[in-house]
Amino acid sequence: MKTVSNFEASARALVDLLGRIAPEQWDSPGLGVWTVRSLAGHASRAILTVEQYLAKPAPDAVDHADAESYYRSAAAGGIDHDEVAQRGIAAGEALGTHPADAVREMLAHTLARLAAEPATRNVLVVGGRSIHLDEYLRTRVLELVVHTIDLSRATGIPHGLTPLAVEEAVTLASRVASRQGAGEDLLLAMTGRVTLPEGFSVV
Repeated sequence: MKTVSNFEASARALVDLLGRIAPEQWDSPGLGVWTVRSLAGHASRAILTVEQYLAKPAPDAVDHADAESYYRSAAAGGIDHDEVAQRGIAAGEALGTHPADAVREMLAHTLARLAAEPATRNVLVVGGRSIHLDEYLRTRVLELVVHTIDLSRATGIPHGLTPLAVEEAVTLASRVASRQGAGEDLLLAMTGRVTLPEGFSVV
């Protein structure tokens, strides 16, 4: 599946960047309340959750038809940003003294699990909802691309993401914006007509 390839390429870009972070940078500011370590921990969850969800029994049907509806549902249900922040901090601490090695091992386990799954596989995700695996991986590519760029900006290390992965992330984000009713605003901003409101986000 193309999405599996994009997921793997994006995850490997993250691992490569983590491997080039200097020891003194891990406690530096990362994003918002996160240090670089916490941001890395949050980013790594885009890999970890795939393996965790594949360990659960596969549902026969799905609640989310695609990645776009997954994000729209999450936004409609409200996002506890403090909880997200704390999970990132905990995930960063769990990476231990060699974060790049920990995420590399995490990725190896996840890719092995993915290789054993059928193309028709559905997964149970947060909140007890379900989605097709390929569509869930699209959400993980978006998360990996965005947070690998975040880490690049925080550390000054080039991110090494593939143009295709970035394109897929941009495409999904714009489609999510459209479904949330912000498509016109985004289009006008992308074509130089207006600027987006402060704090604008589709996730």
